[in-house]
Amino acid sequence: MIARLKGQVWEKLPPNIVIIDTNGVGYEVEVPISTFSMLPAIKVETSLYIQQIVREDANLLYGFYTIEEKEAFRILIKVSGIGPKSAIVILSGLSVTELYEVIANEDVTRLTRVPGIGKKTAERLIVELKDKIKAVSMISSGDLLDEGPIHNPINDAVMALTTLGYKVSDAEKMIKKIAKPNMAVDELIKIALQSLMKK
Repeated sequence: MIARLKGQVWEKLPPNIVIIDTNGVGYEVEVPISTFSMLPAIKVETSLYIQQIVREDANLLYGFYTIEEKEAFRILIKVSGIGPKSAIVILSGLSVTELYEVIANEDVTRLTRVPGIGKKTAERLIVELKDKIKAVSMISSGDLLDEGPIHNPINDAVMALTTLGYKVSDAEKMIKKIAKPNMAVDELIKIALQSLMKK
């Protein structure tokens, strides 16, 4: 499976298709508008995280500028009735942070502002994803650290991984394994996601 592409931006096809040239082979990748807007100029090298979906009649590539976008995409397509196209539309209308805030707050109205997302679909998204968001609140400082407040890089990183759909136990184990003194939350999350995705 293709997990990442690095190459030149060969062609941009608005609103959300890009051709990435890697060693003379052009890969057509569908991306959220947020990723499309961050792509460099034609003939300039870039790198995208890839989710490959193979079907009987197609081999599709979906690209993301950040690993957080890719993880959100993978979570969305697990929801009943949400396919890759719908997931791309959702991530084009909401940032990853906004998406999780909307789910946590059960904000149906804001979800329905995304093109193609009706009330029933929005309600289904909230029902199927809200438990993953609420799982964050189940993490206590005593479960993770011998001492210290709840709000610290280690706890925050575990919360972020749980929000992305990983089990609390797996997230704790991974963060504790890679954590070093003075590591920032975003660094912990990035390294943990890369390690988890290699498994």
